[in-house]
Amino acid sequence: MQFWNGPKIFLAIVVTFVLLAGSFSGGVMAGWLLPLRSSRALDSSQVVGTSQPVEPAGQPRVENTATPNEEPAQTTVLPPETRPPTHTPQPTAEPSAGASNNADLNSLFEPFWQAWELVHRQYVNQPLDDEKLMQGAIRGMLESLGDPHTAYMDPDEYRLDSLDLQGDYEGIGAWVDSTGKYLKIISPMPDSPAEKAGLKAGDTIVAVDGKDVTGLTGNQVIRLVLGPAGSKVTLTIQREGVEKPFDVVVMRAKITVPSVTGKMLENKIAYVQLFIFGDTTGDDLKKVLADLMAKKPAGMILDLRNNGGGYVDTAIQVASQFVGSGVIMYEVGGDGSKKSVSAIPGGLATRIPLVVLVNEGTASASELVAGAIQDYGRGKLVGAKTYGKGSVQIVSELDNHAGAIQVTIAHWLTPRERLIDKIGLEPDIEVLLTEEDVNARRDPQLDRAIAELARK
Repeated sequence: MQFWNGPKIFLAIVVTFVLLAGSFSGGVMAGWLLPLRSSRALDSSQVVGTSQPVEPAGQPRVENTATPNEEPAQTTVLPPETRPPTHTPQPTAEPSAGASNNADLNSLFEPFWQAWELVHRQYVNQPLDDEKLMQGAIRGMLESLGDPHTAYMDPDEYRLDSLDLQGDYEGIGAWVDSTGKYLKIISPMPDSPAEKAGLKAGDTIVAVDGKDVTGLTGNQVIRLVLGPAGSKVTLTIQREGVEKPFDVVVMRAKITVPSVTGKMLENKIAYVQLFIFGDTTGDDLKKVLADLMAKKPAGMILDLRNNGGGYVDTAIQVASQFVGSGVIMYEVGGDGSKKSVSAIPGGLATRIPLVVLVNEGTASASELVAGAIQDYGRGKLVGAKTYGKGSVQIVSELDNHAGAIQVTIAHWLTPRERLIDKIGLEPDIEVLLTEEDVNARRDPQLDRAIAELARK
């Protein structure tokens, strides 16, 4: 497998946050494992909690209200060459293929600088914060693309997103989707405060500590949820099938984000559960598989339920442990170009009977692995339809500690060239998990997977 010598990319699931301390960008990021981290890619799942100090990696990194009953002042717009250097665009490359090759950038940006000068002359509340105006301009530019996964992160947001996909955090422990109108829980982490408090996949947070979060961005809501271990936060939840919102009190705690675990079940069935696709997950999985395969299991269950994704290169490493050869995924760029990524030889579990558990929280990198296994008939998917995130993002740090931008650069396809974005993967055997099952601590999905392997 070729490793790119460039920025780290993720297959982003949804831009999501984990309600821990820090962040893990949610879905699959085209994370070709690279030694350089000057540009990072985020997965669609991210982590939220008390923010720990994080040094930026690699290179250093609005409103217009007229005054009532007043004629606007005559404004002379200065030519670009006479404006302060900070006001003058500094293009470093030729215009992209999407723009006219003859475009005059000075003319193009003339309305912007006119607006900049007008707001500085006319806005009622002076002085203005130029840094916030700059950040707002970048944010608005990216929002105009209409892609929730292409976005600007200010320095604080970037510090959250710059944490690795594993580590110790303080928070409630839940993967969430921050791209919608409200913050939505993709899944609580196992044994986390969120799970113990009864939060479930699909729950929507409509208020935090009694504060209505309507109109706030996902990042703003995440900041309200942040807090030190031992403190409480009250989340007002809207749940599908429940008529009225209700409050859930969660005790924040220090949380270690798991990567992979394994154990032997009855009937000589090996059970492997992946929680994230982080930097060390590939090596962690090899160790777990080596230990389990030494016990000569008759079959294996790979549990990808509630796994919000991670790095693409990790997903390829994981899939290669179960699919011995062939294409694992295709990446399709905006220009229609398509490249394939094949399995890495030497997988430890490429022949053992296999069943994969999936559900609504199986997203991005998890879907990449499950899709490859399904397409090759390597194992059956048991559970519920998956999340449906099939795009690739790259995160690039901006100069002068100005934050970073996350840009969707491609879509990915399964080996049979299926696009699962906004579609998801249909399980081969559908088994739904009801609220009654959860309350009774039953797991019919796992039971069906065990039964399926017993038939082989």
